[in-house]
Amino acid sequence: MPQLCILTLVLLTAEPLAASDHFRKLEVDGQERSYYIHVPPQYDVAKRAPVVLAFHGAQTNAPIMALSSGLTLKSDKAGFILVYPNGTGKGKMLLVWNSGSFRGPNAKNLPDDVAFVEQLLDDLATVVSVDPKRVYATGMSNGAMMCYRLAAELSDRIAAIAPVSGTMSAGRIRLKRPVPVIHFHGTEDKFVPFEGPDKTMSQLVTFKSVNETVRTWARLNGCPKTAESNEVPDTADDGTTVKRLVYGPGRHGAEVILYVIDGGGHTWPGRIFPVPFLGNTTRDISANDLMWEFFEKHPMK
Repeated sequence: MPQLCILTLVLLTAEPLAASDHFRKLEVDGQERSYYIHVPPQYDVAKRAPVVLAFHGAQTNAPIMALSSGLTLKSDKAGFILVYPNGTGKGKMLLVWNSGSFRGPNAKNLPDDVAFVEQLLDDLATVVSVDPKRVYATGMSNGAMMCYRLAAELSDRIAAIAPVSGTMSAGRIRLKRPVPVIHFHGTEDKFVPFEGPDKTMSQLVTFKSVNETVRTWARLNGCPKTAESNEVPDTADDGTTVKRLVYGPGRHGAEVILYVIDGGGHTWPGRIFPVPFLGNTTRDISANDLMWEFFEKHPMK
């Protein structure tokens, strides 16, 4: 085992992971759960590293999230540890998160995914040196909704979140501290509509509109009610334009930033994924670059 500083020895209880991709399993409430870890090349076991949790969308899984988001490349450039958790569902592919958005009798049978994330973070700290003040969460669609649930219920462990194409669901909000938010959403998103679910959709799922979500978090974080707005340069011929809205600073410097992608679909900004029915993908911004810049600015205080 490499020589470790005393602080790291306190955190790690197993053989520390080397720079590579790893797969781990946990048992949570009697159910087997799993997650992938990407450790970047510049990781130094003697130093506490930032962590980004990346939650897949509904009816997909962690490997699909890795492929569609391209976050692994950003991890290698920026040096953060990247975690792709798996939800639960049918087999290994059609997985979901208990974000609080599902309705109906089956919703009661979904596992406690907040408890899963808590145990995941505990387990992660046994194999890599985690900076507990720099644990962040991002996600796509249902995974983005899971980010909001974690911010609401685990604000003492999640420093900031970056939801993409997913809003908050009704549920408990028990903030112990402000949680900065950077949110990306297309106006032509057909899967998580900008204005919230229509009557047909609301029979199956419940979630807030983008504006209600963002304004709720601006209020929770003590940010001004009015946002500063500016247009992002339209540099790509992709059927989209982008506007940036900034609420803040609020308590402890917290911000809430919304990127409105006019003409954008249910897609990851800056990452072309060849699934036409999801709609347009903007190339005017990179969600990966912007969220990491935001995360670096907002460690837990």
